Amino acid sequence: MTTYKEAGVDVEAGDEAVDRIRPMVRETFTSGVLADIGSFGSFFELDLDGINQPVLVSSIDGVGTKVKVAARAERYDTVGQDLVNHCVNDIAVCGAEPLYFLDYVGTGTLNPGVSEDVVRGFATACKENDCALVGGEMAEMPDVYGDNDFDLVGTVVGVVDKPKIVNGETVRPGDVLLGLPSTGIHTNGYTLARTVLFDQYDVDDTVEELGEETIGEALLRVHRSYLDPIQALVEEELAQGLVHVTGGGLPGNLRRVVPSGCRASVDYEAWTRPPLFDLIQREGDVPENDMRQTFNLGIGLVAIVRDEDADAARRVLEAEGEAPVHIGTVTSRD
Repeated sequence: MTTYKEAGVDVEAGDEAVDRIRPMVRETFTSGVLADIGSFGSFFELDLDGINQPVLVSSIDGVGTKVKVAARAERYDTVGQDLVNHCVNDIAVCGAEPLYFLDYVGTGTLNPGVSEDVVRGFATACKENDCALVGGEMAEMPDVYGDNDFDLVGTVVGVVDKPKIVNGETVRPGDVLLGLPSTGIHTNGYTLARTVLFDQYDVDDTVEELGEETIGEALLRVHRSYLDPIQALVEEELAQGLVHVTGGGLPGNLRRVVPSGCRASVDYEAWTRPPLFDLIQREGDVPENDMRQTFNLGIGLVAIVRDEDADAARRVLEAEGEAPVHIGTVTSRD
C-alpha cells in the first residue's frame, strides 16, 4: 500500500500552510472582495464610481531565478513582494489601478514555514498597493521540482477609464525621457548575475563596492512599486508613455512604447550606475551591450513627457519623494 504522502505530497502540510496564511490574506481584503480564500473562485465587486468606460487590464509574471537566491540565502519574505510589485508596475504603466492579485507557488516539498514567509511578502506588497490578495495555489510536485526548489507566478487585474489609457500612441520626437531609480536588479537578469557572482562569492560574502551589504542582501533587494508616482503623472495628464524596465533593459522596453517612426535615445552617462551592476560586469567580464539588454542598470521606470511639460513632471515626481533624471529624448528615425 502506498499513500499520497509516501508518494511525495503531504496534504496535512498543505492544510497547515493555508491555516497560517489565512489571517495575512484577509488583511489585504478591500471593499470589493466578496468571499474568503478557499472558494472555488474569487469574487470581486467592481466600484466604477467616476469611471465612464471601464477597461480591465491584467498581467501575469514571475520572479525568474531570483527564487534560487532566496533559497540559497534561506530568506523567503521578499520574493513575494517582488512578484506583486512587478505585476502592479506592468499594469500601472498602462494607466490602470490594481484591484486584485492571485498567486501560484509550486514546490518540490511543501514547507508551511516557507510558504508563510512567501505569502507574507504577497500580503505586504498587496497592502502597500491597495490591492486585494483574493486567492492562489500552492502545488507540491516532487516529480517536477527538487526538494528545495520552488517557483512563483502572479496575476494582477486592474481597471482604467478608457480615455486615460497610456500606451505611447501620442509619443513624438522631442519628448523627454525621465528616469526613476530602481532599488537593485529587481526581477530580471538573475541567471547572469548568479552565474557571475556565485562562481566567486556566496550569499553571506561582502565586497568593498557594496559596503556592509552582503551579496545575498544586494541581490534580494525588493523590486519596488512605482504605483504612486505613476498615478500622480497620469492624474495630471503628463505622461505620453510609461515604461517599466524589466527583461530587455532600457532598449527592449522602450521599444514597446515608442511608435515605429520614433526612437528613444538614451544617455547612459546621465545617472550613476549602482555598484552591484559594476561588480557583475567586472567579475564576469560582461560586454556593455549585454549589460544594457539584461539589466535595468539603476533605472526602473521611464516616463515619456513633452519637453514643455518636463519641469511640471519633475515637480509632480519630486512631490512623491522621487528624484527623476533626464536620461534622454525621443527622436525621429529619419
